[in-house]
Formats: sequence, structure tokens, C-alpha cells
Amino acid sequence: MTAYQRKIFAIIASAWLVDQVDVALLTFLLGSIVVAFDLTPTQAGQLAAMTFAGQLAGNILAGTASDRFGRKMVFQVTMIVWGLASLAAAAAWSLTALMVCRFLIGVGVGGEAPVAQAMVSEIVPANVRGKYIAFMEGFWAIGYVLSGAISYFILPYLGWRWAFVVVGLLSGVVLLVRRAMPESPRWLADHGRHAEADAVMTMMETEVMRRSGKPLPPVPHLAAAAIPTPHQNPIATLFSPEYRLRTVMAFGMWFFALIGFFGINSWIAVLLKEKGFSIVGSVGFVTLITIGGIPGFFTAALLLEKIGRKVTTAAFLICSAVAAYFYGNAVDQTTLFITGFIMQFFMFGMWSCLYAYTPELYPTRARSTGAGFASAFGRIGAILGPMIVPVLVQNYGPPVAFQVGAGGFLIAAALVLTLGVETRGKILENVSH
Repeated sequence: MTAYQRKIFAIIASAWLVDQVDVALLTFLLGSIVVAFDLTPTQAGQLAAMTFAGQLAGNILAGTASDRFGRKMVFQVTMIVWGLASLAAAAAWSLTALMVCRFLIGVGVGGEAPVAQAMVSEIVPANVRGKYIAFMEGFWAIGYVLSGAISYFILPYLGWRWAFVVVGLLSGVVLLVRRAMPESPRWLADHGRHAEADAVMTMMETEVMRRSGKPLPPVPHLAAAAIPTPHQNPIATLFSPEYRLRTVMAFGMWFFALIGFFGINSWIAVLLKEKGFSIVGSVGFVTLITIGGIPGFFTAALLLEKIGRKVTTAAFLICSAVAAYFYGNAVDQTTLFITGFIMQFFMFGMWSCLYAYTPELYPTRARSTGAGFASAFGRIGAILGPMIVPVLVQNYGPPVAFQVGAGGFLIAAALVLTLGVETRGKILENVSH
């Protein structure tokens, strides 16, 4: 991994960080918004679901657009969409207006996910590819904590609207930084634009040699299976005989994992409020336990390269299920904090696994589409989770919400173990038949 590649990675990861600040914001602001608009539990669930509905649309639209029009352009457009929508959310005059803004935020952020996965997969070397995609996803944990910190310090003094303003302004800063990012040479070559791909590679190689002062290492040998194949519609590729089982595994893994994660996290602050925490107190508590996610993604990143994608992903899903069950049955605040910290450790590590594993399952011509559709199935789960939880909580009590989340994680783990393939350390052209 060269200094130039780390620079490109940092540009992509910085955008990812700010994205996640915006996505997580509603978790911390929901209590105040419920009071401001006098929302019922059902309305609050519908508001939370709008972000995920937008992400579903963004996953599909930007994922397919990125495979057709290029990574860089789509990446920039998605940032503009969610940045402007965040500023508009600060001026929302009704629940309907706020729901529209959160939907558009979801479109922008959801659109960035498959494009970022594809870009990092195509730029980072095979021997550290999984680790760096996991590191990128780990910026979500940092973004989650920053979102909680912004909410904690702004809510008591300026109110929830100004939290949206701060995040919207951050998007403008990152947009300027991202102008230095090149187009993926793999995408250019795959679309027959060989001169442009060669120009990008020459620029990258020149920059690497200038910074390192050393000649480049020899190019790794590609397997015969990597010989270019005739272009096929990206969606058709996902369901072709070579990739069909991978697609079933990826779609199901994302769907059940996100039912578990968002079914728990979208309501965690509200549930804490029901246990006696104030709005600000619940925000502070969630922020503290979320810090557990930071070592979680670092650990996942290391294990993805040490023991492989398949085993690490399944292990973090299973451990997330166990931790969620015990958190939901905690009887005092000390136990609540300890089990919550452990739960976030594994759940955020799980995210690193999902994002590292998914783009490696598909060839360049369908990589962003595959990651986008898998994420979209996850967003369906993310929409259902926050809508199912209030009904279950009302009828059976808060612990059931965490039991449902644990069940989702276990089903996702079973799919990985039975249908998953190992991609650790393999060159993308060799992994993708």
C-alpha cells in the first residue's frame, strides 16, 4: 500500500465519515423531534424508515449508474444530494417535509455506499484490500460517535435543527476535497477506454515512484479465467450461473443483518428514555456505548486479512446476536453499559465485514451494481426493523426487540456459512471468474 493509494483512500473515507454523521443523526435527535412535532410511536417509526427507503433507492440508482457512467462522477453527485437535503431538513416545517428531506438524505448516502466499496476494492492492493475497506467502514463508528457528540452539545443550546445545519456544511468541505480523486482505471479499462485507463495508471505509478524513490514491483500473474469476457448487463450478471449463489447469500446477509442492526439502533435512545433516561442523558449513554464500535472495526479489519472474510463475517454476526440478547435483558445501568459496549463492538465490526466482503464477490462490470443491490436488500430490512420494533415493544416489552435483532444476525450468519466463498488475498480478476 503506497502513500498515494492511502491518500485516495483518505479522500473516500473522509466522505464516508461525514455521510455516517448525517445518517446517525436521527438516532440522537429522534427524541427531540418526537416532542417538537408531537409524534406518535408509529409516526416516529415512519420518519426513521424514510432514511432507509431513500438509501434503498440510492443503492440501486447510484450502484447501477456507477457501473455505467463511472465511479467519480456518481460519487460527487451523491454528496451534493445529501448535503443540500441536510440543510433543507433544518428548515422542515412539518413532519411531511422532514420525511422528504430524510428520504433525500438517504438517497445521497445510500448512493455513496456501493460506489465507495467499488472504488476502494479497485484501487487498494489485494493483500490489504479487505482491511482497508473495513477501515473505511470503521469511519462509520467514528461518524456515529461524532454525530452523538454534535447532538449532545447542540441540542441543549440551539435545538435539533442546528445539528442538521452543521452536518450540511461539512458536506461542502468534503466535496472540495474529493475533487482530487481520479476515476477508477479498472472501470475505464472494462469500458474500453484504454487510453484513459493507461493515463490514470501512469499518473498513479509516477506519483508512487516519486514519493517512494523506488521502482515499481512486478505485476502479479492473472489466472486464465480472468481473460476479458463479453459485456453482459450488470443485473443479468448477478443472477448468472457463476454468481447466483453469491447473490442469494449477499442479498440475504444484508437483509437480515440490517433488520437486526436498525431494529435495535433506531429505537435504542427511545427505549432508554422509557427506562428513565432524559433525552440528553440517553443521547450521552448511546454515544458512550457506541465508542465500543471503534475497536470493533479495527479488530474486524485485522481478522478479515488474518483468518478470511467468510469466517470473520459469520463470527461477528453470531457475537452480535449474543450481545444483543444480553443487552435486551439487562436489569441495571451497569450491565446495560457493559453489554451495550460489547454489542456495539461486534455490530460495528459486522458492518466492516459486510462492506469488505460484498464488492469482492462480483466482477468489475457488475461490482457496484452487486454491492448496490445487496445494500438495497439491506435497506428493506432497515425499513422493516424500525417499523416492527414499536409494535413488538408495545405488546411484549423492550427485550423482544433485541431478541428479534439477534435472530436476524443469526440467520445472516447461517447464510454466510452455507453459501459464502472465501476471497481473502485474491486479485479481483481471479476472484471474479
